[in-house]
Amino acid sequence: MPPIRKHSRGAKSGESMGNSKPGSDQESCSRSISETVNGSHRFTIKGYSLAKGMGAGKYLMSDTFAVGGYDWAIYFYPDGKNPEDSNAYVSVFIALVSEGTDVRALFELTLVDQTDSGKDKVHSHFDRALEGGPYTLKYRGSMWGYKKFFRRSLLETSEFLKDDCLVLNCTVGVVRTRLEQPKQFTITVPSSDMGRDLKDFLDSEAGCDIVFQVGDEQFKAHKLILAARSRVFRAQFYGLVGDCNVHKVVVEDVEPFIFKAMLLFIYTDKFPDIHEVMGSSPLCTFTVMVQHLLAAADLYNLDRLKLLCESKLCKEITTETVATTLALAEQHQCRQLKDVCLKFAANPSNLGAVMQSDGYKHLEESCPSMLVELLETFASVDDNSSLLSSRKRSGSSIYGLDLPADGGGTVAESANPNGRRVRRRY
Repeated sequence: MPPIRKHSRGAKSGESMGNSKPGSDQESCSRSISETVNGSHRFTIKGYSLAKGMGAGKYLMSDTFAVGGYDWAIYFYPDGKNPEDSNAYVSVFIALVSEGTDVRALFELTLVDQTDSGKDKVHSHFDRALEGGPYTLKYRGSMWGYKKFFRRSLLETSEFLKDDCLVLNCTVGVVRTRLEQPKQFTITVPSSDMGRDLKDFLDSEAGCDIVFQVGDEQFKAHKLILAARSRVFRAQFYGLVGDCNVHKVVVEDVEPFIFKAMLLFIYTDKFPDIHEVMGSSPLCTFTVMVQHLLAAADLYNLDRLKLLCESKLCKEITTETVATTLALAEQHQCRQLKDVCLKFAANPSNLGAVMQSDGYKHLEESCPSMLVELLETFASVDDNSSLLSSRKRSGSSIYGLDLPADGGGTVAESANPNGRRVRRRY
């Protein structure tokens, strides 16, 4: 994925002076800064030849992605957006999916060259920001893009189409404006080193007063630190039925390396390093380790570690792992992770592969109720897609840029709901 470029306009503009009078020593100032919050999304289209012939105005839609607090999606029209194009061009648009009020943004659409030459076909509004300014999308369904993005006859004989596959990349830059006031003199304070000191204390085994027998391994620790970090340990050592004089605890149903990872978090408040936990020969994949660590965090009431595990697993979701992660999220009441898994698995492009995975069989056996929720989510995704399509046809604003296929001077054409057209030449 290409690096995200940050575009800032007028970073030093808007400076004003106030509360200043002749003969007065009082001055004040402020600065208005407009800049973009950028984000990118890569949309891979496999089976391009099968998508041809679906008809003008019919599209393939990417998954939604968030940039600047708004949801976006890429629309690809294999037979062109408008019937008058006579299937001569493919069309590509970026659409505002979430509700928005005057969202001002810059856009870049790229058809990725899948060879080593890297000669991507890039149509960027970032480069024209000073001349044309950001586009304004006012409500859900508003679109910006190119009706004549690429002539089909050229596309199908180019290096952009490889193994019947196309790759599109879209970068969105949402314009944000903030007011900056002058900062007073400050003294830099280093970040906390408490976690490092406590970890060194654990490694030294100085003052350890409890030993955990986990499988064939033993781990020494400090009751007070454990009790301060976990309500379970507090109850075990200092609760009404706890025993503060206990010196050894046997831990079952937790692997030794998972217990070690949990101890590292308790002392450092940071997600443990996988290499420090398992050494140079990992006992399992990173995803499996985090799944087991989440279960241990739930067992010992380590809520922050549990959320960290959810966040890590959210980034590791694939069609092979989503079913087991969904079962785990249901068993340990991880609502956010569960929602992410359901949306990923219910995506029409993923559902078939998910149902063929080994994890899906585990999901059927351990959490059969999840199959009903998965089908309900799939139906909801399908309904939302139809609703968005209906809104787009009935009342969306479209910003279309027609590009000549010979690569000559670009004519940018925008259209608004009132039918007024504005033409710019670059």
